[in-house]
Amino acid sequence: MDYRLQRRLAAEVLGVGESRIWISPDPEHEEDISQAVTRKDVIALIKRGLIDVEPVKGNTHRWLERRAKRRKGHRRGPGTRKGKATARLDPKRDWISRIRRMRRYLKWLRDNNVIDKRTYRRLYRLSKGGMFHSLSDMKRYMREHGILPEGAR
Repeated sequence: MDYRLQRRLAAEVLGVGESRIWISPDPEHEEDISQAVTRKDVIALIKRGLIDVEPVKGNTHRWLERRAKRRKGHRRGPGTRKGKATARLDPKRDWISRIRRMRRYLKWLRDNNVIDKRTYRRLYRLSKGGMFHSLSDMKRYMREHGILPEGAR
């Protein structure tokens, strides 16, 4: 039987989602349920116990225990890990550490008069734009373009 209307009305009356509405599967009451087309009819069926709310599905205690352990740092050893180390790293945190390293180096070069302000600003913008994958990549670029002398650190 198609009880879509009754399910929707019951969900609105009871203030829950349609997936949580339980309708009696008893064939004796099939006729009563299918003829309920108003909210009043649905409320009467709820009072009779033919329509009810299913309880919220929760997580098992095992999952909750495991989660509590992981919060403490347990169950996170090398035997549990899959994939590369970088796969477990937050991409944003990774970007922050890389860009800070590059900016720190650029500031050092500028303050020690290895590069001028104009070059500093250009390299700063390039690094912000994601041109360099790492500090070593930026140094390689600088050496190739004659910005950084060969012996510089």
